[in-house]
Amino acid sequence: MNNILTIILILLIAYILYPKIMIRFNKNVKNVSGQEVVKLIRENKNLIILDVRSKSEYQTGHINASKLMPANEIASRISELEKFRGKPILVHCASGGRSPKAVNVLLKNKFGPIYHMNHGLSDFNGNLKK
Repeated sequence: MNNILTIILILLIAYILYPKIMIRFNKNVKNVSGQEVVKLIRENKNLIILDVRSKSEYQTGHINASKLMPANEIASRISELEKFRGKPILVHCASGGRSPKAVNVLLKNKFGPIYHMNHGLSDFNGNLKK
């Protein structure tokens, strides 16, 4: 019985960590800090900023010119992102928990290059628009 519980626990942990592990080792994804994002935005006028938080989180403050697409909707709304194919995309959530899943959906659909804000908006020290 203990062996079964151990296996279930290991599988559960692997399932939770899988999205983060996959983007860490993908050459089409660059993990960036909040400080790096400020520089990235300033230096890259073609950057698409994809905010994958909820609508209510977005309304409390967001990066200027960011596009809201909640993480749980990206797969079903991927066609809306077609016009951004080939452009660099920055993906972030609030703290880095939801964005890896969104990044994996983008990778699966051949988008890139992708920048992933590791610790989400909580690590961003730039100005937010309300």
